[in-house]
Amino acid sequence: MSAHPPHKPNVLELFLAALGSPFVIVGEQFREIFKVFGLTVQYAQHGRRRWKEVWLQAYRIGNESLVFIVCVAGSLGVTLVYQAGLQAERIIGDLTPLGGLYLQILLREFGPTITALMISTRVGTGIAAEIGSMVVTEQVDALQMSGAHPVEYLVVPRFWASVVMVFCLTCVSVLVSWLAGLLTALLAFGVSPYTFATLSFVIPGDVILLLMKTTAYGIAIPIVAGASGLSAHGGSEGVGWATTQSVVNCSLAVLFLDVLLSGFGYLVLLR
Repeated sequence: MSAHPPHKPNVLELFLAALGSPFVIVGEQFREIFKVFGLTVQYAQHGRRRWKEVWLQAYRIGNESLVFIVCVAGSLGVTLVYQAGLQAERIIGDLTPLGGLYLQILLREFGPTITALMISTRVGTGIAAEIGSMVVTEQVDALQMSGAHPVEYLVVPRFWASVVMVFCLTCVSVLVSWLAGLLTALLAFGVSPYTFATLSFVIPGDVILLLMKTTAYGIAIPIVAGASGLSAHGGSEGVGWATTQSVVNCSLAVLFLDVLLSGFGYLVLLR
């Protein structure tokens, strides 16, 4: 009997395959992220406490990111206050509420979210590249043969360090951005520091929302970046792919959490 000729996909089949491929890839990434998240929570509760590694990762995440965060926060403060002051002068001619409103939006939105995006670009890529290099050089396989789970050994210390240091860096970012805004308001518009430094618009819900966002971002960044690193394959090219994937996924995770928590905050905390 003659063998049947191989089936050649038609145009419709090729189109459907191309259309469905991104959904399959996204689904696999979600599955990997949730898998790493579940294992991280499990080992964070019941695993070994490697505090020396946690302190090392805290230094890498926090101290080595400090100059970067300060520069970004200072630029943000100058730009936002200057633009807001120009618009306020043209529309209402009163700059008295400028400082209070700026501090409010810093606590609610710009402070935690911009800081997390900066950390995800710097720290997330580092986590993915480091773990990805260990995967492609078979160091992760050696860990598993030694009885150590990769998530417990590599992700959990970064998880604890990230939760603490994202909060600390956010506080620094808010302070630097607010001081930069204060100087801008004084030099550009002649607003007195006593007038700018008002808490009249800040409510407890603003602080609660900041704490919720920093905690969520601190959890998401190492888990998403760790999942990208553990998915690396194929040598140095795979490490580059994992690093790129980490930047995209961490940024999207921060933006998704920002929308979710901001909606919750405005519906429940800030009413």
